[in-house]
Amino acid sequence: MTFERIGFIGCGNMGGALARAAAKRADASGFMYSSASGEKARALAAELGGRAVSNVEIAENCGLIFLGVKPKYLRGVMVEIAPALKKRGGGFVLCSMAAGVTIDSVQQMTGEAVPVIRIMPNTPVLVGCGMTQYALRGVTRGQEEAFLNLLAESGELDLLPESLIDAASAVSGCGPAFFFLALEGLADGGVAAGLPRDKALRYAAKTLEGAGRLALETGAHPGALKDGVTSPGGSTIQGVRMLERAGVRSAFFEAAAAAYEKNLDLGKKA
Repeated sequence: MTFERIGFIGCGNMGGALARAAAKRADASGFMYSSASGEKARALAAELGGRAVSNVEIAENCGLIFLGVKPKYLRGVMVEIAPALKKRGGGFVLCSMAAGVTIDSVQQMTGEAVPVIRIMPNTPVLVGCGMTQYALRGVTRGQEEAFLNLLAESGELDLLPESLIDAASAVSGCGPAFFFLALEGLADGGVAAGLPRDKALRYAAKTLEGAGRLALETGAHPGALKDGVTSPGGSTIQGVRMLERAGVRSAFFEAAAAAYEKNLDLGKKA
């Protein structure tokens, strides 16, 4: 099966990225977009095709509805569109990407046990290299397959028990920001050593990309991969010594833990 119409409520960075990925697998002329001011929705419609409309029009017409609004705004949006969803009586799937907000909460906001897919994408979906976890309830196998096909160009999608979504978000949802800090620092080190900034940034980025692929394709423990680079008495082990002295390993550990705790907090406030 395929979804006849696809709607995007919220057209910010993540909503827009998913719309662009979906447009590679579906006819975007049938897409519908809405945003708080309408400006982002109109811009996305001009770029991809489709129409900028209201939240209610999306609720009335779309088979798959992406909810790309921040957790603190989600309840207001759901109150607005719930009557239209109830009037339809079915034939749609809600896809929420609000951090920390459970499927139970989304269903309670609608007042009915509607089909829901909860997703946690990350920004690399912009370049087709994303990592998106998803959980679902009340969704048929055909609807799930249509959803996976639609977002196939965004990167990898992985089905998880919903109880693990917040933890996954702390790693892959927040992780790009953590790695961008490391990327910037490594590039700055290259500049300090005399490299032109554009080359230092490219070398650092390609190194990060290659290290990730090496870990994925070999399945080796990162400690073993690190040992493979650190020759006795060499330059790399001295750099590792400085990173350990600065507590970099612990900092990443604590960053993921703090992000997870915040996800739980956001869910309570939604």
